[in-house]
Amino acid sequence: MSDESHEHQSFETRAIHAGNTADPLTGAVVPPIYQVSTYKQDGVGGLRGGYEYSRSANPTRTALEENLAALEGGRRGLAFASGLAAEDCLLRTLLSPGDHVVIPNDAYGGTFRLFAKVVSRWGVEWSVADTSDAESVRAALTPKTKVIWVETPSNPLLGITDIAVVADIARTAGAKLVVDNTFASPYLQQPLALGADVVVHSLTKYMGGHSDVVGGALVTADPALGEELAFHQNAMGAVAGPFDSWIVLRGIKTLAVRMDRHAENAAKVVEMLTRHPKVHKVLYPGLAEHPGHEVAAKQMRNFGGMVSFQVVGGEQAAVEVCNRAELFTLGESLGGVESLIEHPGRMTHASVAGSALEVPADLVRLSVGIENVDDLLADLTRALG
Repeated sequence: MSDESHEHQSFETRAIHAGNTADPLTGAVVPPIYQVSTYKQDGVGGLRGGYEYSRSANPTRTALEENLAALEGGRRGLAFASGLAAEDCLLRTLLSPGDHVVIPNDAYGGTFRLFAKVVSRWGVEWSVADTSDAESVRAALTPKTKVIWVETPSNPLLGITDIAVVADIARTAGAKLVVDNTFASPYLQQPLALGADVVVHSLTKYMGGHSDVVGGALVTADPALGEELAFHQNAMGAVAGPFDSWIVLRGIKTLAVRMDRHAENAAKVVEMLTRHPKVHKVLYPGLAEHPGHEVAAKQMRNFGGMVSFQVVGGEQAAVEVCNRAELFTLGESLGGVESLIEHPGRMTHASVAGSALEVPADLVRLSVGIENVDDLLADLTRALG
């Protein structure tokens, strides 16, 4: 459950204190890692604090889940072994065979693969919409639509969806709105306050923040839906382990200061890229010419640390830029303190090739880290040639 005592505190304070109650035995200010599978009962059914088996609940994971709920302004947070494990649990909770889902035309390749190759096998239908366009979303609805899925900013094209507008469409259609908030983090964007029913996170990214843990999360403001999700989390079992939960909790404490630096560096990287002759298009919601700029400015605190751009010379030129970068590490994932570069078409989004979600072959995606920005600019300039 969310820790109501933190509801009126600022984000930075909640990030450090929500769920992080001092250990009652020793006074340790950091929650212990309860590396345990089972718990002694005081007589049959006499559970201490409700703990009986660590798939069902673990005190370290509980601390993280309370923190997640507090940061997103929700009533229930749930932590999973990965972002896709969280998504799988959510879809199997909300959907039955014959139901329909609207998915975005720009989304993480793993999410698309889950819909196209896994969920569809048990009778769930899906269709694609440009979620930045309300009419496109409405046109994709059917009488069987139960979920509208949104990423904003989207991966990898940095598209922006007006969450409040799509939330109204979902309510009218009797569907749930799910928002993947991974790129923004709860520091930059609060989807539940804008009308979303469930927020999804890959905790691997900005929440953990140090490229040393894999995890996922769901947060909802609806207590009844939270109970349903918790039932399925326990029944399916893909939970976050205690050490992973502890690592994410540690990362979250610096989320606010890290996100400020990510966004500051990204803005300077974008400024350089927009002037570079080898770059023909920069995708970043902080740019005034970005079609979603006004919506992003309205619903986000800042524009984030993710930048994508298209290079002159096509696919091979994009690949060569990725290969020449040195300080920007060539690798998948994002959101760590170190800067990463990748070619989405051949890496994170290879699974969408040939689909409506296929990404441009000349696209390069950056996760701008918190290094000295002058070093980052010098590295990109060398890589672009």
